[in-house]
Amino acid sequence: MPRPMRHGAEPYSAYLFNGGYPTPRTIGRAYDDADLNRAILAYRFFYPTVSIMGTWKGNLKNGAVPNKVFVLLEGTPQQLVFTPNFDTPYAGLPLDLTIGPMVVELPPGPLMSSANDMNHRWVLDMGLPGPDEGNGGKHLILPPGYEGEVPTDFHSATATTNRVLVLLRALPVPARTPNELMQSVKVYPLHRPADWKEPTWISLNKPGLDFTPLVWENNLEYWKVLHEVIDTEPPYEPYRNMYGELAELGIAKGRSFAPDVRVREILLKAARAGNAILRVQSFADRRPERVVWQDRQWEWAALRPENGTFETEHYTDTYAREKWFFQGQIESPAMFARAPGAGSLYWLGLRDVRGVYLDGARTYKLVVPQPVPAKLFWSVTVYDALTRSEIATSQNNAALRSMFELKGEEGKPVIELYFGPAPPPGKEKQWIKTTPGTGWFAYFRVYGPEQPAFDGSWKPGDFTLMK
Repeated sequence: MPRPMRHGAEPYSAYLFNGGYPTPRTIGRAYDDADLNRAILAYRFFYPTVSIMGTWKGNLKNGAVPNKVFVLLEGTPQQLVFTPNFDTPYAGLPLDLTIGPMVVELPPGPLMSSANDMNHRWVLDMGLPGPDEGNGGKHLILPPGYEGEVPTDFHSATATTNRVLVLLRALPVPARTPNELMQSVKVYPLHRPADWKEPTWISLNKPGLDFTPLVWENNLEYWKVLHEVIDTEPPYEPYRNMYGELAELGIAKGRSFAPDVRVREILLKAARAGNAILRVQSFADRRPERVVWQDRQWEWAALRPENGTFETEHYTDTYAREKWFFQGQIESPAMFARAPGAGSLYWLGLRDVRGVYLDGARTYKLVVPQPVPAKLFWSVTVYDALTRSEIATSQNNAALRSMFELKGEEGKPVIELYFGPAPPPGKEKQWIKTTPGTGWFAYFRVYGPEQPAFDGSWKPGDFTLMK
C-alpha cells in the first residue's frame, strides 16, 4: 500500500496540497483545468449539433421557412457547404414539428432522401435508400415524446428535436428534371388544419451563401449557438451526462448564457483547441481501419459502416463521429454502408502516392481504371482543406463526373484526371484547378457500387506528382 503524502508534498507539478488540503493557487488551477477539460470534451461532442444549426440557419437566412418555403440548391463552389456532391442538385425541407407529426410523401422515381434532426441524428431515409425503395410512399416524422396514434400505412420515425431537416436529391430521368422531381414531393401535417397551404419553393443558387458553422467554430459564438439549441429543444435523454458538463460552464436549459471573464476565456480556448483536435483527427487519422487498400493512400471518409449512427455493440464510436462531422454533414445508414447495391461509397484522398499532403501549388495526375464498378455513376470532387467546401477558383468547377465532364470516355481502359494551378496541354476537360497556398482533398464517390469496389479487384490509382 503506498504511503500517504506528507505535509507540503507535491503530488503533481502544478498542484500543491498542505496536509492534504489544496492551496489557494491549486484551487484556482484545478478548477480552470477541470472546466477547460469539460469544455473541450463538450465542444467535440456537440460539434455535430452546432454544425447542422449552420445548415438550418443558412437556409432560413436566405428565404426558407419551416413547413412553408423549401429550397433548391446545387452544390457548387459558390457556396460554403461541407463536402457536398456536385453530381445531383439538392433540396432542403426544414420542418417544425411543434405543430405535430409531418408527412413527407414521395412519388415513385429515383429520389434519395434523409432526415436528420438538430442533434444531427438520423431520423429516417426515404426514396431509393429508404423502406419504399424508390417505389413511392408516405413517411411520417413524429415529434419527440409523441404519444398519439400512428397510422399503420406510413413509414414512421421519431425525431429527438422539434426541428428536422429533410434533404432530397434526385437523379435525372428522361421526362423530368431533378428539380421537377424533387418539387413533386408533398409535405403536410398529419392533421391538416383548414387553412393549410401547400409549401412553395425557392432557388438558393446564388454566390456567397454559407450553410456551415465556419464563422462560429473557433470562437465564443459556438457556445451561443449551442446554448440556443439546448434552450429551445427538449432534452435528449442519452445526452444527460453531457448536459451536466455544459451546466458547469453555465450552459443549461432555462438559464441565460452570461459567462464571466474567466469562463469566457476558457470557452474561447476550448473552441480553438477542440477545433484543432477535430481537424487533426479528420486529416491525420490514426485509426488503422481508415485504410481502404493497403497499397493505396485512399481512406474511408466514414470509419463505421454498420448503421449510420456510429453505434457499436458496447459504445458509441465518438472518434468516428467526430471525424465524419468535421468533414461532412448528415448521417444515414445508406451513406455509410459498404455492400454491393448500397447507395454510395465515399473514399477520402488527402495525400499523394508518397504520403505527402496534397498541395494546391503542385500538379497531380490520378489514373482511374475503367470500367469503374458503379451501376449509376461516379465522380471525384475537390474540397478546400480550410473550409471543407468545394474549392473556389476562377474555373468555378470542383468535380470531374462520369455523367458530365467525363461523358464519352467510358470506352477507354483508363482515364487520367489532373489537378493543379494550370492544366497540362490538351487536358482541360479532365482537370480541376487548385490554388497555391491552399491544401485540398478529394472525395471519390461511387454510386450504386458493385462487388469489385469491395474485393480489391478494382481500385483507383493514387495522386501522383507531375514534374
